[in-house]
Amino acid sequence: MTATAKGGSLAERTKALLRGLLGCRRGGAVLEFAFVAPLVILTVAGIIEIGMMLFVDSLLEGGVRSASRFGITGYTPAGISREDEIRQIILTNSVGLVQPADLTITTLSYPNFASVGQPEPYVDANGNGQFDVGETYTDVNANGQWDTDMGASGAGGSGDVVLYKAQVDWHLWTHLLDSLIGDSGAIKLGASVVVRNEPYE
Repeated sequence: MTATAKGGSLAERTKALLRGLLGCRRGGAVLEFAFVAPLVILTVAGIIEIGMMLFVDSLLEGGVRSASRFGITGYTPAGISREDEIRQIILTNSVGLVQPADLTITTLSYPNFASVGQPEPYVDANGNGQFDVGETYTDVNANGQWDTDMGASGAGGSGDVVLYKAQVDWHLWTHLLDSLIGDSGAIKLGASVVVRNEPYE
């Protein structure tokens, strides 16, 4: 008996095999999961990352507000500087999610609210609308040079207006979206507040 008689021609057997494979539903769920799983995992990771960023941003804002409430009193605890206490308050409010090395805090004092973020006054001798070396200026922050921001470093004195600014280099937790979000998975989060110091002197 020939092979053709036993099972038909090779072409017929191939067609029968293909019909059987196309009609088979076993393993379909596994195949579908393999296509969908990466998208589901990335979506869940994105939700986690965005949630953590919003949470840390909120903690940072609360920490800056708490630090400013301490700063306006002018009180300096024994054994620690006023600036170090301000930093510690912000870190404490971050409930351990912010690492000290990733936190940058800036405190600048101004004579009034209108001065916040403004450049030091200068005489525009050549009328080009910008400060040039040699032009006369008022050194408001007394650092010996003209600055684009007249704020003096520190938490200020009695009655001064102070800008508190905190910035964190936040690193993604899952690292699954490092190539899609921020600078290699690092995002700058920040919070700021402007207050006037109490007349404590």
